Amino acid sequence: MRKGVVIETLGEKDGKRFMPILITIFFATLAMNLTNTIPFLQIPSTGLIGMAIIMAVVAYVTFIYAGIKKFGVGGFFKNSLILPGVPGVIKPVIAVLEALSTFIVRPVTLTLRLTMNMVAGHMLLVLCFLATDFFFFQVLANGNAMGLLGLGTLGFGIAFTVLEIFVAALQAYIFTILTAIYIQMALAEEH
Repeated sequence: MRKGVVIETLGEKDGKRFMPILITIFFATLAMNLTNTIPFLQIPSTGLIGMAIIMAVVAYVTFIYAGIKKFGVGGFFKNSLILPGVPGVIKPVIAVLEALSTFIVRPVTLTLRLTMNMVAGHMLLVLCFLATDFFFFQVLANGNAMGLLGLGTLGFGIAFTVLEIFVAALQAYIFTILTAIYIQMALAEEH
């Protein structure tokens, strides 16, 4: 029997421990992403940066909590910032880079990755369906045969809706896996 991705990433003990929060993150992100495909609504909740920030903060707090719970405050920050085997002369530079990477870049990239992917899909769907509306109700309604181009934009809109459902699931999966990886890195003895 194949183990779940979370168990493979975090191990048996930690995987079971963090499974509820990771499953919640996955299904919440998926549900908010799928609002992009609801007709006449078509606004992904995670396409609004505020919701993506909230999801990234949950992931951020979770991986910091995991590290502090295992190593204590000092041990977690030492483990996160001071890499073993680095010469003493460049340890301060590496510590600053690790601090930026761990505590600023991670939540920012989680937020932007999710938001931008959902905004791009939203814009694609909006353009297709607005073009369909234009061709059918403006051009064809005036007797111009060019309005039949609306059939093509409608077909593309439907195809992109199916693609957007796939992207919504994929983005929820990626967000969850990255959260699991960040937790695993916080729990690692050494980098």
